[in-house]
Amino acid sequence: MWRLKTIHHKASASASDLEEFKRKRREFEKALRQARKDRQLISKRLLQNDAEEEEKEEEVSMETGFTSLSSEQVKEMIRGVQMGGEEKAAHLASLRKALRNPETQLAFIKSENSMHMLIGQLSAHNAQCQLEAARCLHQLSHSSHPSVGQACVPAGPYLLTYLSSQSTQLTEVCLYTLGNLCPDNAVVREKLLAQGIVSALANCIHNQRYNLAVVEAFGFTLSQLLQAKDATEKIIPAVMASGIVPHVISALTPDPEFGFGPAIECSWCLHYLVSSSLDNSMLIAHGALSHCTAVLIALGGAVAQGNLQDGLELLIWPLLRCLGNLLASGGDVIPEDTRLLAALCVFSQIYLHLHPALSSESLWTLNNLTAGSSGFCSGLLLLNMVSILIQFLSFSGGINSMALRVLGNIAHHGPEYCVGLTQAGLLSALCATLKMADPEVVTLSLEVLYMLVSSSPQGVEEFKRLNGVPLLEAIQYNNEGEQRVRAAYILDHHFPSFSEVESL
Repeated sequence: MWRLKTIHHKASASASDLEEFKRKRREFEKALRQARKDRQLISKRLLQNDAEEEEKEEEVSMETGFTSLSSEQVKEMIRGVQMGGEEKAAHLASLRKALRNPETQLAFIKSENSMHMLIGQLSAHNAQCQLEAARCLHQLSHSSHPSVGQACVPAGPYLLTYLSSQSTQLTEVCLYTLGNLCPDNAVVREKLLAQGIVSALANCIHNQRYNLAVVEAFGFTLSQLLQAKDATEKIIPAVMASGIVPHVISALTPDPEFGFGPAIECSWCLHYLVSSSLDNSMLIAHGALSHCTAVLIALGGAVAQGNLQDGLELLIWPLLRCLGNLLASGGDVIPEDTRLLAALCVFSQIYLHLHPALSSESLWTLNNLTAGSSGFCSGLLLLNMVSILIQFLSFSGGINSMALRVLGNIAHHGPEYCVGLTQAGLLSALCATLKMADPEVVTLSLEVLYMLVSSSPQGVEEFKRLNGVPLLEAIQYNNEGEQRVRAAYILDHHFPSFSEVESL
């Protein structure tokens, strides 16, 4: 991250300047990483059944509203399962539909031997009864009432066992059920951890890595688990040691036929691993940085060609966060492919109006990519991408401030880079940003301006020609604090004749 230098420093950095640059960059990126880590995506998910069955059930739902059942009615349904003989599966299917009602869920878990009956059917040898019992548990796991989730905990060992089932349909239902239970509360999560959920997930993804529906469900469950408040201490070390990480990284590439689902879920898993406080060197060694880069480049090419499929942005988002946080984690390993610059610029342009926050995220990643990298800064100049960044300076909502940081990264590399920015028309754009009401934008503009006018006499003359000096004078007399000091310093050291005239 380009540092906000104190105004009295020269444009060329000394060794102490460089250390200050790194320190402030670490502080800024730590705050950003924490903000992204705090924006968690915990949510419960209800797995849909076959489309034809769902349509029929939807019709029934609209007619009946799945009205709640009394305790006696619930007990009658339980007895129907217990005495159902060959009709057990049908009775379980009816129970599953009834459990869509929250009040019926509470009545069910309060009924004597209700969970014992359900677990008994889950562990039975009848495959259809197993599946229907798992679906009943899945319906219960979707409840927002904490006591319902706790009631499901005794079924945990069976749900975990069936992650290795020969039936991928049963495995998928069990995964989503566990994923719904993970964030319920610490007690439920602790029991699932004690029951071996991490090792069960590792075995599941190892055996089912080619079944993309299972991979998607696995990613959802793992992401729910990784978002626990104590994940860094209790969960992530176990995940890192389990052999899961290479499978997560390999799933980042979307399948053209299946869709983005598995890649999206696994990208969020990687994001939570990266944004933890643990050392990311192992993730980089497994190819997290190179894989994220390759996928983003491919997606950038697709977006540039107008391929804006529904859900594409949902994959780009976590990949950007992964890459941005990996770049900001303090390691010296950076991507080498300059096509990444084009991809990031494409995302920031195309999604500027569709998803402004995603555009800002792209610029944040570009900021981390260019901080300290003369190669990528040169690439932005040589590939004429600076003009794109200059266009962003007229947008608010954090877009202009992040673009200014990237431009500051370029200017920080010295006079040759500053001349390139001046020739690209940056000084004219700064005259506009210096008038803005956003204090951060004005401060960043003063920083960039300082480096440009310090680099060459041409920059000073160009700023005079653009009638920019009165803008500095206005900031000096109308603003307060740091902005006022910075504007005064630039005036005194680069436009002394104007200061003398003013004093007369």
